[in-house]
Amino acid sequence: MLNKLSGWDDTIVALSTAPGLSAIGVIRLSGPEAFNIVDAIFPSKDLTIQPSHSIHVGILQDADNALDEVVVSLFKGPKSYTGENVVEISCHGSPFVQQQVIMACLNHGARNAKAGEFTQRAFLNGKLDLAQAEAVADLIASNTKASQKTALHNVRGGFSEVLQQLRGQLIQFSALIELELDFSEEDVEFADRKKFYAIIDDAQRTTATLIDSFKLGNVIKNGISVAIIGKPNAGKSTLLNVLLNESRAIVSDIAGTTRDTIEEVMNINGILFRLIDTAGI
Repeated sequence: MLNKLSGWDDTIVALSTAPGLSAIGVIRLSGPEAFNIVDAIFPSKDLTIQPSHSIHVGILQDADNALDEVVVSLFKGPKSYTGENVVEISCHGSPFVQQQVIMACLNHGARNAKAGEFTQRAFLNGKLDLAQAEAVADLIASNTKASQKTALHNVRGGFSEVLQQLRGQLIQFSALIELELDFSEEDVEFADRKKFYAIIDDAQRTTATLIDSFKLGNVIKNGISVAIIGKPNAGKSTLLNVLLNESRAIVSDIAGTTRDTIEEVMNINGILFRLIDTAGI
């Protein structure tokens, strides 16, 4: 699909790991010239003739300037994350080194990737559908066991599979209805009416389950807001401190000590709870 879209036939590069000082940084390239660009700065061997899903160790060198000793991973399209030729350079985590490597790739024909462009290309190449692409962002942002499990399930196509089954049911129903309408004047019944009702009932149950799962997924993703409400000096702030096991809220015998809401997040069995201490009412 990318070949049919103008402006999508180039090669992109970006830092795939979090920016900042670290032990290792991963720089990813994707596009038709990914292998040639990295091969131009990797004199240790000819990467263009190496097999897919292989790893190579060597020195990156831009002109006469040695950049870093790196590990280069090769993934030939379509068997890659984006469906294109993909190269991942694992270099040392110095921001200066990472920037030097990216600049070398830019100098040899790559361009800076836009935010989310690798996943966007994976979607456009049919490697991911929209639900899976959104789940990638959810997996990256997951901060509890429950949210991580839900996002990973969707990345693997769990939600998409249910949608595909629902789509198949609706297409089958539409086909049977059209068949009946086309031959409505004929004294022939092509489909059992009970089958129509069964398809509709099944589709309604599936839709209701999906709606309920969205509500649950939203709670897992964003957490459950719990407001601690009561009369002045009822012990609301004390309860918050006990739950958090720390002195987060000021506790006093004087009524009205808490005037503004105090919000804290607590992880209980993989579910986020947003505890809100309020003023007395």
